[in-house]
Amino acid sequence: MSEPNVATRAFRADGWDEPVCGMTWGHPGVRGTWTTQTAEQSMAALCELSLNWVTLAYAAVQETAQSTTVPFREAPSLTDDEVRAAVGRARSQGLKVCLKPMVNVADGTWRAYIGFFDWDVPGEPTWGDWFASYSEYIVHQARLAAELEVELFCIGCETVRADSQDALWRQLISEVRAVYHGPITYNCDKYQEDHVSWWDAVDVISASGYYPSGEWETQLDRIQAVVEREGKPFCFLEAGCPSRDGAQARPNDWTLVGEPNEQVQADYLDEMLTAAGRRPWVGGFMLWDWPAELYDVTQAASNDDYCIYGKQAAIVVARHYRMATQP
Repeated sequence: MSEPNVATRAFRADGWDEPVCGMTWGHPGVRGTWTTQTAEQSMAALCELSLNWVTLAYAAVQETAQSTTVPFREAPSLTDDEVRAAVGRARSQGLKVCLKPMVNVADGTWRAYIGFFDWDVPGEPTWGDWFASYSEYIVHQARLAAELEVELFCIGCETVRADSQDALWRQLISEVRAVYHGPITYNCDKYQEDHVSWWDAVDVISASGYYPSGEWETQLDRIQAVVEREGKPFCFLEAGCPSRDGAQARPNDWTLVGEPNEQVQADYLDEMLTAAGRRPWVGGFMLWDWPAELYDVTQAASNDDYCIYGKQAAIVVARHYRMATQP
């Protein structure tokens, strides 16, 4: 029997019994963008990819990487009703849902650089201050996840400098579990899978899989050791590649300059899904990403971003996902 082209084992947490063939939808989740007709059309277009999951990704925006307040009740953050509407729309498409509230920085600094002194200093911002505000945000979203009965809840994404705050993450997880009783995950950044000390506190290990072309086997070997040690389900909660020249070598670099190139993206995703398909411990993928407002399909060839709508990569992904979910 030939090897499958994507993971054929499922998440085994809480009775999940199928591979995760998913897409990330809606980031960054700006207020007013999730309840429009274009958003509805965008969600409907996902059906062409043979998905069974969708991650709804949205962000609160703090002022700087050293700010300790994570505002989430005012614009540009989504309202709870906008999240409710998106979950309902996903359900109407027959999709399981992961809620993924994130934090971004207003000045464009990547969230991985949010950070403070390792030891508290009087008069300086602290990790405790930031986690107090961030926890209020995440627990609020966890209550919403419980209300909507989503199948997976993500407590954070790529906050690399915060990963070392073991006790504070464990406290947050305890607060989340008090209001949401489904599976919990944390989306660590690429190369960080073996640097998180508190995987035992979550139900699912997840990561951003932006590994350069040619490195997938090596990186999967490294991640496998973590998964086997922890005995937890695993998936890539982000993974993808822009459709532009050179992106296969730097798939995480959204600022990379290059001409539009659909073949680069299609080949990269085929390599990634094929490599992961040979690893039964890989539960699946939530690919990055699919905006709430799609470009016109006639512009697909000139679009050089991560979205695969109307591109050669969409055919590749649909083929892998169909093979993964066949009986």
